[in-house]
Amino acid sequence: MSKQQALTEKLSQKFLPHFIHIENESHRHRADRGGESHFKVVLVSDQFNELSRVARHKLVYQCVAQELADGLHALALHTFTLAEWRARDRQIPQSTNCLGGGH
Repeated sequence: MSKQQALTEKLSQKFLPHFIHIENESHRHRADRGGESHFKVVLVSDQFNELSRVARHKLVYQCVAQELADGLHALALHTFTLAEWRARDRQIPQSTNCLGGGH
């Protein structure tokens, strides 16, 4: 099973999302062309109601702790309540290319 599939399965089971989008963005990073180290995650869940963005991210990172320990390098997290998702017209945030030093 690919890391992308594993992330999708694990986050879907934990957060029962209204919407989930996981995109492999490893190709945007010099150090890992063609790999599975960098992912964008868009997650819309009722479990995020009344939580700050930091609290939401902590929940996601707790859920994927093993994947991070096994070599997953970075997640670009976009976590929304259903109301927030609707307010942004259900638009997936755009990513930019990595400007960092080799990651």
